Amino acid sequence: MFRANDSLSPASVRGSLPKRDASFAGSALPVVMGIVNVTPDSFFDGGRAFRPAVAIKRGLALAGDGADILDIGGESTRPGAAPVSVDEELRRVLPVVEALADKGCLVSIDTRKAAVMKAACQAGAAIVNDVTALTGDPRSIDVVAAAGASVILMHMSGEPGSMQNDPRYADAPQEIFDYLAGRVEACVAAGIPRHRIAVDPGIGFGKTPRHNAEILGRLDLYRDLGCPLALGVSRKSFIGALSGDAPSERRLGGSLAALLAGVAGGADILRVHDVFETRQALDIWRAIGLKRAETKS
Repeated sequence: MFRANDSLSPASVRGSLPKRDASFAGSALPVVMGIVNVTPDSFFDGGRAFRPAVAIKRGLALAGDGADILDIGGESTRPGAAPVSVDEELRRVLPVVEALADKGCLVSIDTRKAAVMKAACQAGAAIVNDVTALTGDPRSIDVVAAAGASVILMHMSGEPGSMQNDPRYADAPQEIFDYLAGRVEACVAAGIPRHRIAVDPGIGFGKTPRHNAEILGRLDLYRDLGCPLALGVSRKSFIGALSGDAPSERRLGGSLAALLAGVAGGADILRVHDVFETRQALDIWRAIGLKRAETKS
């Protein structure tokens, strides 16, 4: 049995796990997850998709650009963000989830509240994306198990309002690996099959730019958990910190660079704001890799 204070080696975990699945929630990996923030205080879009009709339009546009999954969120979890009530979050997200699911889109609900998870899954969401890895609400793990939903378990140190206040790790990649290993085991024990679980190291959630770079440099570590690996680097502040304090609207180049490094490290689920540009970057990166492989053979 894994204990939170144990430190696991990748080799010890690898030897006990089944082969990783090649799909998640019915979609072949890798997949692009388009972000639809139904919030007035999104760090990137500033609330431009706050009204349901606008959010639905944005979701359909992202699907048209090639998003495999649409991730709908009604509560900002950016650094310094304040929580919102369950009723307000439901008011924001349910019309969007229902409309996009009715259009045949594969929908994820980005929430840490069990009541929102349950209602969103009933409205058509097939994936729960939780920044607290189903620890933020004691009912969450049972709700996801009962709904038959897939889940993305993310690591976050602290709460959004304070998570960037001097985060510290002795070995950030290993400590996050240990935490996620424990959460995967807890979900499996609660009746969520491993093939419905993905993990996310939580870039920018209680980490300094140095921690983020260390995690991205060792992403292959997390593949040893036997689950698809989700990665969210799009437009995040660490990109600005590493590139002359560029504002969010000028972080696309850095986002794509971090994303491609992540794919090279084994990322399977790419959570992004810029779906078309991400697809284009991936297509060119793969084409060059294929040509290089042909040349070597």
